[in-house]
Amino acid sequence: MGTVITYGTFDILHAGHINLLKRARMLGDRLVVGLSSDDFNLGKHKSSLLNYENRRIVLESIRYVDEVFPEADWDQKIGDIQRYEADVFVMGDDWAGKFDFLSEWCRVVYLPRTADISTTEIKQSLGGDR
Repeated sequence: MGTVITYGTFDILHAGHINLLKRARMLGDRLVVGLSSDDFNLGKHKSSLLNYENRRIVLESIRYVDEVFPEADWDQKIGDIQRYEADVFVMGDDWAGKFDFLSEWCRVVYLPRTADISTTEIKQSLGGDR
Protein backbone atom coordinates (compact mmCIF):
# COMPACT_ATOMS: atom_id res chain seq x y z
CA MET A 1 0.00 0.00 0.00
CA GLY A 2 2.92 2.40 0.54
CA THR A 3 4.00 5.21 2.79
CA VAL A 4 1.70 7.89 4.22
CA ILE A 5 3.02 11.24 5.42
CA THR A 6 1.34 13.82 7.64
CA TYR A 7 2.33 16.88 9.65
CA GLY A 8 1.31 18.65 12.82
CA THR A 9 2.21 20.12 16.18
CA PHE A 10 0.47 17.36 18.18
CA ASP A 11 0.49 19.35 21.41
CA ILE A 12 -1.88 18.15 24.14
CA LEU A 13 -2.45 14.86 22.36
CA HIS A 14 -6.14 13.94 22.29
CA ALA A 15 -8.61 11.53 20.66
CA GLY A 16 -8.81 13.70 17.54
CA HIS A 17 -5.07 13.29 16.97
CA ILE A 18 -5.24 9.55 17.54
CA ASN A 19 -8.19 9.22 15.15
CA LEU A 20 -6.30 11.15 12.46
CA LEU A 21 -3.14 9.06 12.89
CA LYS A 22 -5.10 5.80 12.87
CA ARG A 23 -7.06 6.72 9.73
CA ALA A 24 -3.89 7.98 8.03
CA ARG A 25 -2.06 4.74 8.82
CA MET A 26 -4.94 2.73 7.32
CA LEU A 27 -4.12 4.36 3.96
CA GLY A 28 -0.71 2.68 3.80
CA ASP A 29 1.81 0.27 5.29
CA ARG A 30 3.87 2.98 6.96
CA LEU A 31 3.11 6.36 8.56
CA VAL A 32 5.76 9.06 8.89
CA VAL A 33 4.95 12.24 10.79
CA GLY A 34 6.52 15.66 10.37
CA LEU A 35 6.38 17.19 13.84
CA SER A 36 6.55 20.99 13.99
CA SER A 37 9.74 22.12 15.69
CA ASP A 38 9.61 24.67 18.50
CA ASP A 39 11.26 27.30 16.27
CA PHE A 40 8.80 26.63 13.44
CA ASN A 41 5.89 27.02 15.87
CA LEU A 42 7.30 30.35 17.08
CA GLY A 43 7.58 31.50 13.47
CA LYS A 44 3.87 30.67 13.03
CA HIS A 45 3.11 32.62 16.24
CA LYS A 46 1.94 29.36 17.77
CA SER A 47 2.89 28.13 21.21
CA SER A 48 3.03 24.59 22.54
CA LEU A 49 2.65 23.52 26.13
CA LEU A 50 5.13 20.71 25.49
CA ASN A 51 8.46 21.13 23.74
CA TYR A 52 9.47 19.26 20.58
CA GLU A 53 11.32 16.49 22.40
CA ASN A 54 8.34 15.70 24.65
CA ARG A 55 5.91 15.75 21.72
CA ARG A 56 8.26 13.53 19.66
CA ILE A 57 8.53 10.91 22.43
CA VAL A 58 4.74 10.76 22.79
CA LEU A 59 4.18 10.46 19.02
CA GLU A 60 6.80 7.74 18.67
CA SER A 61 4.97 5.68 21.29
CA ILE A 62 1.75 5.59 19.25
CA ARG A 63 1.36 2.27 17.45
CA TYR A 64 0.15 3.87 14.22
CA VAL A 65 3.31 5.99 13.85
CA ASP A 66 6.39 4.41 12.28
CA GLU A 67 8.71 7.42 12.24
CA VAL A 68 8.78 11.04 13.42
CA PHE A 69 10.96 13.75 11.87
CA PRO A 70 11.19 17.51 12.47
CA GLU A 71 9.18 19.97 10.42
CA ALA A 72 11.26 23.13 10.29
CA ASP A 73 9.43 25.13 7.60
CA TRP A 74 6.48 25.13 5.21
CA ASP A 75 8.62 24.48 2.14
CA GLN A 76 10.13 21.12 3.08
CA LYS A 77 7.10 19.00 2.19
CA ILE A 78 8.06 18.15 -1.40
CA GLY A 79 11.54 17.09 -0.27
CA ASP A 80 10.04 15.03 2.56
CA ILE A 81 7.62 13.29 0.19
CA GLN A 82 10.55 12.36 -2.03
CA ARG A 83 12.88 11.40 0.87
CA TYR A 84 10.31 9.09 2.50
CA GLU A 85 8.91 7.94 -0.86
CA ALA A 86 5.43 8.88 0.33
CA ASP A 87 2.49 7.70 -1.73
CA VAL A 88 -0.15 9.60 0.25
CA PHE A 89 -0.10 13.00 1.97
CA VAL A 90 -2.74 13.35 4.72
CA MET A 91 -4.02 16.35 6.66
CA GLY A 92 -7.20 17.17 8.53
CA ASP A 93 -9.98 18.67 6.45
CA ASP A 94 -9.51 22.04 8.14
CA TRP A 95 -6.58 22.29 5.66
CA ALA A 96 -8.72 21.27 2.64
CA GLY A 97 -7.28 22.61 -0.62
CA LYS A 98 -4.15 24.13 0.92
CA PHE A 99 -1.88 21.25 -0.12
CA ASP A 100 -3.47 20.26 -3.43
CA PHE A 101 -0.25 21.34 -5.21
CA LEU A 102 1.42 18.25 -3.71
CA SER A 103 -0.76 16.00 -5.88
CA GLU A 104 2.01 16.23 -8.48
CA TRP A 105 4.14 14.08 -6.16
CA CYS A 106 1.58 11.88 -4.34
CA ARG A 107 -2.10 11.45 -3.57
CA VAL A 108 -3.44 14.18 -1.26
CA VAL A 109 -6.16 13.24 1.25
CA TYR A 110 -7.98 15.49 3.73
CA LEU A 111 -9.57 13.50 6.55
CA PRO A 112 -12.57 14.77 8.53
CA ARG A 113 -11.78 16.13 11.96
CA THR A 114 -13.12 14.41 15.06
CA ALA A 115 -16.18 16.34 16.23
CA ASP A 116 -16.21 18.23 19.51
CA ILE A 117 -12.47 18.23 20.24
CA SER A 118 -9.66 20.61 19.39
CA THR A 119 -6.33 21.56 20.89
CA THR A 120 -7.25 25.25 20.65
CA GLU A 121 -10.41 24.69 22.69
CA ILE A 122 -8.51 22.65 25.27
CA LYS A 123 -5.90 25.42 25.63
CA GLN A 124 -8.63 28.05 25.94
CA SER A 125 -10.37 26.07 28.66
CA LEU A 126 -7.11 25.68 30.57
CA GLY A 127 -6.49 29.41 30.36
CA GLY A 128 -10.03 30.18 31.49
CA ASP A 129 -9.61 28.16 34.68
CA ARG A 130 -6.60 30.10 35.86
